[in-house]
Amino acid sequence: MTDFKKILDKAKELEEQMRESQEKIKNIEVEGISGANSVKVTLNGDGEMIKVEISTETMKEEKSILEDLIIAAHNNAKVQLKSKTTEEISKATGGLGIPGFKWPI
Repeated sequence: MTDFKKILDKAKELEEQMRESQEKIKNIEVEGISGANSVKVTLNGDGEMIKVEISTETMKEEKSILEDLIIAAHNNAKVQLKSKTTEEISKATGGLGIPGFKWPI
């Protein structure tokens, strides 16, 4: 019976750590860049784009080039966000992998 109580206590502890991690993740902001800093995109922890910066010189480029730079900056930011999210979750779980679970980012 003691082992079962220990398992339940550990599960409650893990649940609390995950709840704290989710709150921290919401506050994460990452910046993706492309074109040698000519385009910057900022995402929040939910993956929402909250800011786009485009240099004056880049605004003079063709529309298709500008579109590609924005996409590249966004993709760069998504990679960083996934990395930071994974890092935060690993802290909470102590590196405990959850097989088959994918985070929504």
